Amino acid sequence: MIRVLLAEDQIMVRQGLKVMIESDPDIKVTGEADEGKSAIKLCEKQAFDIAILDIRMPTMNGIETARILRERWPSIKILMLTTFDDDQYVLDSLKLGVNGYMLKNGDTESLIRSIKSALSGGLSIEDQVAAKVVPTLLKQQTSSKKADEHLTPRERAILKCIGEGLNNQEIATRIGLSVGTVKNNTSHILDKLDLRDRTQLAIYAIRHHLV
Repeated sequence: MIRVLLAEDQIMVRQGLKVMIESDPDIKVTGEADEGKSAIKLCEKQAFDIAILDIRMPTMNGIETARILRERWPSIKILMLTTFDDDQYVLDSLKLGVNGYMLKNGDTESLIRSIKSALSGGLSIEDQVAAKVVPTLLKQQTSSKKADEHLTPRERAILKCIGEGLNNQEIATRIGLSVGTVKNNTSHILDKLDLRDRTQLAIYAIRHHLV
């Protein structure tokens, strides 16, 4: 069973999300919070596989909550709940290495898909969010340099797929490799580029026009 921590300050939105999440029999909301500090306290008491955090919450917002989760419980995957006007928040959370961004008014299928993608190593960004955020990211941080020349052709192909948000299984299928080989190559890419996680790899791929 996939254990979900759901942090959202609007109770009706939280209840609606819970119903959507638990429509999949393999996923269960085992912890609920209305702000970041409460979410942190829940993590101190029980284990979660994934945390779904509203970016805007009172007392401690989703960005600060995600930062603490990354520091103290790095194995917990993190999805951020956003609205269409949260561009800068999304850019800030990208730097933390969160695993995806979902619009609050998204559908059940997209929500379930984002949860499973995050757990399998993918980076999921709603199309509407990506359409606004990626151009801003490119405008702010575009690099004219080519992707690191120390990467092998296979590593470049994997990096491109990561930039597209594919998980390890999807990359393996596309390129014709085993999942284990994809994982090993991803670790090598991180070492070569001196980056921390897949989110940073995805940003790197975007900056260097691989996607």
